[in-house]
Amino acid sequence: MDHREVGRLWNENADNWTKLARAGYDVYRDFLNTPAFLTMLPDVRGLKGLDIGCGEGHNTRQLAKRGAKMTGVDISEKFMEYARQSEQSEPLGISYIPASAVELPFEDASFDFAAAFMSMMDIPETDLAVAEAFRVLKRGGFFQFSISHPCTDTPHRKNIRDEKHTTYALELGGYYQQSEPRVDEWLFGAAPKEIKAGLKPFRVPRFHKTLSMWLNALITAGFVIEHVEEPSADNETLTRCSDMQDTQVMPYFLHIRCRKL
Repeated sequence: MDHREVGRLWNENADNWTKLARAGYDVYRDFLNTPAFLTMLPDVRGLKGLDIGCGEGHNTRQLAKRGAKMTGVDISEKFMEYARQSEQSEPLGISYIPASAVELPFEDASFDFAAAFMSMMDIPETDLAVAEAFRVLKRGGFFQFSISHPCTDTPHRKNIRDEKHTTYALELGGYYQQSEPRVDEWLFGAAPKEIKAGLKPFRVPRFHKTLSMWLNALITAGFVIEHVEEPSADNETLTRCSDMQDTQVMPYFLHIRCRKL
């Protein structure tokens, strides 16, 4: 499976993903992942930024609202349509361009920073995508991205829960297993059954890589790693969204910021 086949899968996912995410059912994004990413983000006011794998543009808009001059790219043309619709209804000066992360249509040193929210792990050609992010950055620019945590998003993973359905451990396996790519099918667990009824499940590609593979890809490209986070929901967040409880047991997400010196 290559990035073009991945693009076809996400194009098929785009309608239902956008519908459910905009209805508030992507709770791991809204209550944990994006807030943690933005807390870690340096000041981007006045900077020219690129959002790689921007989907329907939710997080691109968050960056633009912080004062960045944003361009969003995604290989899914349907996601681009939804992103442009949001830009038309509430203009923030964002340009959306359909493009693959491994073939960015920009000249060298075009951007002050690049971001990627939960998109890099869906690209089979990881080294090429990282190298492209490095190429389009100016000297001194940074690349900040979030991915499913390689140490817990393993080929085998099972939540271990007590009689109250509270997660107290994860059963993990296959970390070093470099298996063939697979496609998982699911919908957001926070969405009620009546909302999900009749909806086609997302078909999400999976390309498991170890933590060392990710770090070495960044080092080989020429990046210097400067900040890392493994976000977890605090107790205040749990009062607003109890679904986040399992993120207090083991890290589900990894956030990395690196720089082109």
